[in-house]
Amino acid sequence: MSDPLQQIQQLQFTNRSAAEALLLDFFQHTLGLDAAAVELRPLAVSLNSFNGFLTQADGKRLFFKTHTEQDTVITEYYNAAMLAEAGYPVIQPIYRSSKAGRQLLIYEVIGDPSVFDVAWLIENGQSNTLKALTTAQHDADDRLWQIYQRTLNWQSAEDHARAPIHQLFYHRLTGGRLDRFYGAGQSVLLPTGHEAMTAVRAAHWTINGRDFDETLDDLIARARMLLAPDQAGPAVIGHGDAHNGNVFFVSSDRLVYFDPAFAGRHHPLLDLVKPLFHNVFAMWMYFPAEMRDRLNVHAEKNGGRWSITYDNQLHPIREMFLRSKALRVLLPLLRSLSKHGWLSDEWRSTLKAALFCCPLLTMNLTDSARFSPETSAVGLAMSIEMGAESPSGNRTPIDRLLDEVEAAL
Repeated sequence: MSDPLQQIQQLQFTNRSAAEALLLDFFQHTLGLDAAAVELRPLAVSLNSFNGFLTQADGKRLFFKTHTEQDTVITEYYNAAMLAEAGYPVIQPIYRSSKAGRQLLIYEVIGDPSVFDVAWLIENGQSNTLKALTTAQHDADDRLWQIYQRTLNWQSAEDHARAPIHQLFYHRLTGGRLDRFYGAGQSVLLPTGHEAMTAVRAAHWTINGRDFDETLDDLIARARMLLAPDQAGPAVIGHGDAHNGNVFFVSSDRLVYFDPAFAGRHHPLLDLVKPLFHNVFAMWMYFPAEMRDRLNVHAEKNGGRWSITYDNQLHPIREMFLRSKALRVLLPLLRSLSKHGWLSDEWRSTLKAALFCCPLLTMNLTDSARFSPETSAVGLAMSIEMGAESPSGNRTPIDRLLDEVEAAL
């Protein structure tokens, strides 16, 4: 593995001391910083990143964060200044290294918790801050829509193709990650046993009693077409990866962004995808061991149709995140795009194609060291639910919400 940042990201969970030694060397010799010690914090939210604390030779303690993944096509990371100029409440780094292979931000130590951590405590009955967080989320989403309004403009296909956000969707579909995770020769351990990924990708699914006509292969092909970067269209200045792990709950009353690895000017629908999925539907991905029993998974197969049932009841905190983003940002955005004549007939399919990438390609669902057979099955099923349309009269939670938004246009 030639990328030291990626090696550190993976080692942090299995050999933290070795990862810290590599990172200290990276700080000292690659970045030329006066680093005396480093402390990694392997967190559930760190799926493709790592963070921790840096102690300088003078004893001063700082906080660092980076995002890294194989097959990146990004050559420049971290447009924090662009976000600040657009009006985002974003924590500014005191040191920034933005080139690929060296991308890393260093901040003053941040004492406030992330929204990710606060929400998980609420979900587990360990915090009574639901009301305060709800107010802060509503205020943040109202402000986000105001920023979208101010920065909305038409973007050429050439400029849009260069947006860093495509690394999270299209480039994962086409840049090698899909084949490494789910290509020919790969298999996955499911409740039904070891299954070849070629069969899984070609299967038809019945999920919680809903029959889906499209296969994973069908959805992959459509997502590649709809998410192609070189398309002219509306664009806003956005964070790009504003899931709750990249947002702090400051002073228990406001939300502040950080880690803008994929910030830039890009399509607003893409900007909403990560918070819409990861803040709402992805707890099985972050806490696979804890969520296994809560999901109550049952799976079986009959020829080419695979059936799975699991508990998809959303906790009130997750429902709040979903509805706030949809009704305070997505709905007024779609109305504005329609008024400008910029609303594509395929807006819903495009949004769902990007949502599809989140459960399928953020992590490798065939990784049995991380995912149990039950959580792997839920990840595959949720990929279908995000990307495909559910049957009329028996809609999935995401389709019910999009139906509500569409009816209000």
